[in-house]
Amino acid sequence: MFGGDTLLGLLTNAVQTLAGVLLPSATVFLLLLCNDKAVLGPWVNGRWLNLFTGAVIWALVMLSLILTAATVFPAMTGRAILVVLGSGTAVGAIGFGVFACLRGGKAGRTTPDGPALRTYLRAAKAAWRMPPLEALPAPTIGLSQRIWMGVLRAYLIAAVVLVIVKVVQVAAGS
Repeated sequence: MFGGDTLLGLLTNAVQTLAGVLLPSATVFLLLLCNDKAVLGPWVNGRWLNLFTGAVIWALVMLSLILTAATVFPAMTGRAILVVLGSGTAVGAIGFGVFACLRGGKAGRTTPDGPALRTYLRAAKAAWRMPPLEALPAPTIGLSQRIWMGVLRAYLIAAVVLVIVKVVQVAAGS
């Protein structure tokens, strides 16, 4: 039914699409880990690094959506892709602006700084060692994190199912 090259191409495209779909969720879990004070102590991400990482994750989600849509709907035009990317960028920029406004009162404040504090923080970072896994407390997940994790899970399930359906359709010759 299939030649070796056709089957290999189909499998390669399916694996690449699934990798593109899974990348944003892996990055989210990495961000959660980078904000776990029990694991990283004084090395946790700062506010600006979290905002930057959030923007990167948003871009990865947008690219993942485009990749999934282009796999499921191969006749999708470049114009449609640009509309989706433009809309997603606008939504992300608005979301970033709202988040920055809501957190605006905290963004301008800094901790008191001075040579003694910098020396203390430097020493705390140099001396930090992660406790053994058995000693780590169970992670606490807030309501907003649960909601976003649910949204991410729903997207992952939908995207993986759509990609598998498309692969089966192409393999069956439909």
